[in-house]
Amino acid sequence: MTNVKVTKRATDIEYAIRDVIVHTQDLIKNGRKIHYLNIGDPAAFDFKTPAYVKAALCKAIDEDNNYYSPSEGRPELREAIVKKEKRVNNVDISADKVIVTDGISEGIEMLMAAIVEKGDDILFPGPTYSPYIAYTKFFEGTPVAYETIENECWVPNIDDLRRKVSEKTKAIVITNPNNPTGAVYSEKCLKEIIDVAGEYDLPIISDEIYDQLTYEKDFISTAALTDDVPVIGLNGFSKVYQMTGWRLGYMYFKGQEKILENLRLGVEKQCRIRLCANTPVQIAGAAALNGPQGFVKGIVEKLKQRRDYAYKRLNEIEGFSTTKPEGAFYIFPKISDASIGKSWKNDQEFVLELLKETGVLIVNGSGFDPVYGKDHVRIVFLPPIDELEQAFDAIEEFMKSEKKKPVLRRVGRG
Repeated sequence: MTNVKVTKRATDIEYAIRDVIVHTQDLIKNGRKIHYLNIGDPAAFDFKTPAYVKAALCKAIDEDNNYYSPSEGRPELREAIVKKEKRVNNVDISADKVIVTDGISEGIEMLMAAIVEKGDDILFPGPTYSPYIAYTKFFEGTPVAYETIENECWVPNIDDLRRKVSEKTKAIVITNPNNPTGAVYSEKCLKEIIDVAGEYDLPIISDEIYDQLTYEKDFISTAALTDDVPVIGLNGFSKVYQMTGWRLGYMYFKGQEKILENLRLGVEKQCRIRLCANTPVQIAGAAALNGPQGFVKGIVEKLKQRRDYAYKRLNEIEGFSTTKPEGAFYIFPKISDASIGKSWKNDQEFVLELLKETGVLIVNGSGFDPVYGKDHVRIVFLPPIDELEQAFDAIEEFMKSEKKKPVLRRVGRG
């Protein structure tokens, strides 16, 4: 029998957000109820795709729009994206600088494939959305985290960012609002990052998929603040329009056209290989952007109530402490030093034991960066408050019961 050798780049892939789901299988078989607080999927809870968007999809299919689209995206969708970015984020771009992707994750993969050569560095905020780490490694680059400061609401440490720029650095990533911390970056902070990028002639990759989901602070787009430093913006339809399973996203290129042109063409060539994004979904995506937007305010109000509840409850649980998220729908509490290293050897062990004992499924913070994410967990606060209450009650009881266990037993693990 032929021995099929799997590549190292495939076997080494890690994606903590979904990797933890594997550990639910036996629990589900034994009838255990799982509280899914691991995936940021609003459509899986009581946030539903707007009716007019669903109607547009059905109409597109009924009218036989079931053919291949242009690889870079349908013209009417690209034009709708241009108008949306101007209306919502004050970003001036043209449709020919927009590329439509099968979700924002495909955009990340294509960008890293076009930018990263073996040994190159990509700078990203620690912690960050884990595909930036995974895809940098996949293309044999080195992910390098710059510090974000927890006790200052996870604001980037600009001095640390500047220190970590080297001749190997190919781009600076910004995730704003941030996943997993919920931080929203100020204009001052963004301008300082832009200054660093300009100083070292680096492009900025700005992930802004939660742009309309902020609470007390207004969102500011990186691309709205500069015409000189190259910015590749990433966004999509999953979080604001509750189109997670539809897989529709986009990227745009702004500033220093000569620098970005080859990069854009490199991404477009990858788009041709995969043919096109889903045609009927693209038609519905254009309808989503061009249709009524009043529902967004209601989403934010509902999320804010759940954010406030999660923040209050978690800070009341002994062994947890957390900052208040300013955007998105994640909260990133720290597990106390008295627990990590004594009760559990690391945050991943904590997550797995919590799941086994309570059925509450959350994500280990080290999955978002092994340095700045460790000893934390990411919790989604999308479920209704009564469901969150059940999950947090279970977490609280778990922490209390663990505290009562003999120290020798706890130290003896692993």
